Amino acid sequence: MAAKRFHLGWFTTFGIDEWNDPFASGGQPWDGEFYVDMAKALERACFDYIMFEDTLMLSEAYGGTTEEYLKAAIMVPKHDPLPLAAVISAATKNLGVVTTMSTMAYPPFLLARLAATMDHIAKGRFGWNIVTSGEDTAAQNFGLEKLPPRELRYDMADEYLQLVGQLFESWDPDAIVMDRETDTYADFNKVRPIHFKGKYFSSRGPLNTAPMPQGRPAYVQAGGSPKGRQFAAKYADSIIATANGIEGMKAYRDDVRARAAALGRNPDDIKVLFLAAPILADTIEEARAKTDRAVNSTEYVKRALALFGSFTDIDFSVYDLDKPLPEKLVTNGEQGSLDKFQQWGSGKTLRQLAIDGGMSGSVELIGTPDSVADQMGEVMEAVGGDGFLITAPFHRINRKYLVEVTEGLIPALQRRGLTRSVYTQPTLRQTLKEF
Repeated sequence: MAAKRFHLGWFTTFGIDEWNDPFASGGQPWDGEFYVDMAKALERACFDYIMFEDTLMLSEAYGGTTEEYLKAAIMVPKHDPLPLAAVISAATKNLGVVTTMSTMAYPPFLLARLAATMDHIAKGRFGWNIVTSGEDTAAQNFGLEKLPPRELRYDMADEYLQLVGQLFESWDPDAIVMDRETDTYADFNKVRPIHFKGKYFSSRGPLNTAPMPQGRPAYVQAGGSPKGRQFAAKYADSIIATANGIEGMKAYRDDVRARAAALGRNPDDIKVLFLAAPILADTIEEARAKTDRAVNSTEYVKRALALFGSFTDIDFSVYDLDKPLPEKLVTNGEQGSLDKFQQWGSGKTLRQLAIDGGMSGSVELIGTPDSVADQMGEVMEAVGGDGFLITAPFHRINRKYLVEVTEGLIPALQRRGLTRSVYTQPTLRQTLKEF
């Protein structure tokens, strides 16, 4: 029986790479060339998309200060990924380009207009990673004292999506007629205001941009909490997912698919991509030794805790590293990320949780390209699909790691028939639905 193919995305940020590593770009990737090279490598490897995570603040969650974040370059500096997406789109032909834009930070009309513009530049390969923002410090950069409660943020985001959806549809696909005989560029009968008035947002419309190649951007979303999963099941074309192990991955995917079916969607139209951070070497023993060298240091643990603190607005510096967390933690930030991190009930110490969390993945992938490719196939077979969202282990990217994945792991997957070796579809949404 032929192997079942799965999808691949790449998760990164327009931020600092492993600047102090011999294979890094030197800590000055701000002209975007490092990321253009990355995108070209991913396109050669036939990834579905590259996705740029983004946040809108400088955290001080760890220890109540920015010191650790600036010293270790954790989530800062971080530049706006949207202009970078335009540059990457111009340098590639098939790779999807997904950027994060927050419903807190962008008025709906502005976001819809930006998305439409980007989809034209990318010739139908643009995707929007939908976030509500999860940090009070981000809210304070936009004139708010703190974020609304997470559940309310999803209600607001639901209305936001309804509004931008109507804006995307405010021009009929065939509104631009370019009739030279009548000197008519667009048929005014096929462009209309939307007069949207909701509880949280309103907009007259219509968009003043041409109809998008995809009709709307591909929607990408990470929903961890029950309400987040419901939101993702309703809207997402692709979901960024984290889970603990194969059982957790299967349970998450089954839950989202069931929610989608209950909403009248075809569950196969949603591709759940699980975060994974393969660690590769010539032998399995070398890969494990590489892992041990990276994680067995106090500095590594501190960085991992500071990073997860920035996601969750929780100060992990107040807890004993060598004891389990004293209680199950909750947050108004990213609850799904927190739940995966804290593994409540596992009995693991905070140090162990930091080491697990720093590995970034839903399942351990350590070994040679061939052994990891076999394992990825087995994991997807057990989970049911739909693929992986690759990210750098230890939350750091350098050129060496990119080569290890794109020129080592991906050919091993392609030889097994597990991932695509050629693009066949013109747009990102069609690429996601290809299989």
